[in-house]
Amino acid sequence: MRVWAALSVVVGLLSGGAGPVRGQAPRAPLVGGLYAQGGFIVAHSPQVRHLVRAHPTGLELNLQRQTTGLAPWHAWYGYPKIGVALVYYDYHNPVLGRSYAASFYLNKTYWRTTRQELNFRLGTGVGWFTQGFSQEFNHKNTLVSSRVSAMLQARVEYDRALSRQVGLLVGVGLNHFSNGATAKPNLGINIPTVVLGLNFHQQRPFHPLDVPPPLEPTDIGHNFLNLSTSLGLKRLNEIDQESYLVNSVSVVAGRRLNRKSNLLAGLEGFYDRSLRAEQRDTARQDAPLVDVKKAGVFLGHELLFGRLALVTHLGVYVYNPYKSNNFYYERVGLKYHFTNRLFGAIDLKVHRGAADVLEWKAGIKL
Repeated sequence: MRVWAALSVVVGLLSGGAGPVRGQAPRAPLVGGLYAQGGFIVAHSPQVRHLVRAHPTGLELNLQRQTTGLAPWHAWYGYPKIGVALVYYDYHNPVLGRSYAASFYLNKTYWRTTRQELNFRLGTGVGWFTQGFSQEFNHKNTLVSSRVSAMLQARVEYDRALSRQVGLLVGVGLNHFSNGATAKPNLGINIPTVVLGLNFHQQRPFHPLDVPPPLEPTDIGHNFLNLSTSLGLKRLNEIDQESYLVNSVSVVAGRRLNRKSNLLAGLEGFYDRSLRAEQRDTARQDAPLVDVKKAGVFLGHELLFGRLALVTHLGVYVYNPYKSNNFYYERVGLKYHFTNRLFGAIDLKVHRGAADVLEWKAGIKL
């Protein structure tokens, strides 16, 4: 019961609810779920083929709050659910062991009747592995170098009512674990899964609140400027155990396009201290060291969910004397506005599909 109470508090905060107060609308209905999962590990590199022979199995406990229209974005996205989940996997391989994860997610309904739903779920969280990489004790584990990893989930779910409150859930999903290059080796785990379980609906069929249609945001068509800085840590390889600091500063111009989107264009600079260490290891003793600082320009998009935004960037280096990577980079992340001016973000910077650094960002909107 304590687990359910804690999950209920978290989803209430995520959905913007603050508890029932006299004169306010009642709390949004909850959906609880218990699922079994089975899948396989994708052999995305020859270095991991020895680890993909067993088939992971898992369990998931989750709690979702159905949005009802209290916030304008609820109606704009078709009244999605906001949830948190506890996920367990047994990899049936002593090299990988088991993992435990907690995630939060958005569950968007694309088709709904009184007895059926078809949903798409996207979430992120953090996982802990019982077995990490160790040069001395577990050198075969090239997938998981650190016990703590970030988790990404994508899933299609079909829910069919068995009774007024109980639903049978069938789904297919993809689960990804990676530490964002904070430790090496960092090949990451990709697990396609089949999901089967039960949902317990507090309210079915779902009825949104009878509230006036939401007004259009007043800042549509307006421009803004974001200033931000970030910190990250990364390692060179599995032999060098030192963590190197990575900094960035960004100046970003943006425009609110519509209810759901911001368009961005920015200029940013990077200083990655691991590249200086890499250069010292590989350069001749008498050779001058090349500048490892970089500058880039990027175009980006923000998909808005109230104060929360899903961020995607595509950038090109315009100053890159030390050619340690491709000429372009990508970024995906989550951004949250604590106030109308101050925001924080967690971004994963990527070079051609390979994680470069996990960035912890703070900024101000002007």
